[in-house]
Amino acid sequence: MMRWTLIALLATSASASEDIADKYPASLLYNKPVEVIPGVFSAIGATAPPTYENAGHNNNLSFIVTGEGVVVVNGGAAYGLAKALHDEIRAVTDQPVKLVFNENGQGHAVLGNNYWAEQNVPIIAHVDAAEEVAEYGGSILEGMKRYNRDQAAGTALQGPTETFEDDYIVEMGPFRIEARYLGPAHSPGDIVIWLPNQSLVIAGDIAFHERMLPIFEHTYTADWLETWDSEFEALGATYVIPGHGHPTNMDQVRRYTKGYLEYLREKVGAHLEAGGGLAEAYYVDQSPYAHLDTFEELATKNAGRVFEQMEFE
Repeated sequence: MMRWTLIALLATSASASEDIADKYPASLLYNKPVEVIPGVFSAIGATAPPTYENAGHNNNLSFIVTGEGVVVVNGGAAYGLAKALHDEIRAVTDQPVKLVFNENGQGHAVLGNNYWAEQNVPIIAHVDAAEEVAEYGGSILEGMKRYNRDQAAGTALQGPTETFEDDYIVEMGPFRIEARYLGPAHSPGDIVIWLPNQSLVIAGDIAFHERMLPIFEHTYTADWLETWDSEFEALGATYVIPGHGHPTNMDQVRRYTKGYLEYLREKVGAHLEAGGGLAEAYYVDQSPYAHLDTFEELATKNAGRVFEQMEFE
């Protein structure tokens, strides 16, 4: 198994592209898992929207081989994706999967949960993520079935089997695994998996760098920035596995998450001060971020939502 260092990952400049349909044709996974640091693996998803060609694997599916069992981060976007990840885990170790964490309540984190439930593996999420699954899970599942067609086979809605509010901590082998809710960020119930002994954070959708982050209707950018400054930075992580894109470091995710949010709020704020309206706000200058994957899909939507938020701040 090839071990990737952060230097090698950062040197792979052309590896993230939403135009690449599939990099691992032998599997439903978009990418074969790589070992980021000893014992921590990630199958890096496409940085494009979910499609039939990437089977919905457009986020990172990670796992930790502890010596006392395996901990999986994200249920996957479909039953078949969860099974494909489990096949890769079995190729690495004969240790059983002991826990699955859902990074939030979005489809790519939870729709494979029913595969893990069949394996009698506990599925852990924040209480807010569980509420998202309960309220919106049916429509999320139907949306996945529309793009994934036959690759959605076997998928049924399954929420987390256990929830927490602040943190959920387990110690296995050399790993202290801290699932932590740091505060409001990208979507309800966003959590990080912090490995303090290894100085690595599986950041989920709190941190982006190779693709543009999406701002949803319920994404409050001021709150996200406060969570970033007060809690996420305080981790002092050396290694970051983001929700989307290759493993990296704090400098990169700071530049493209905190930096982008601050930049967009500054541009929209100036537009508001000049008396501008929503129609023009969609087209504030975001050119410094135009090289990011999903820019075309998200930039104007992001600007409009930030305008609507800042109108009433």
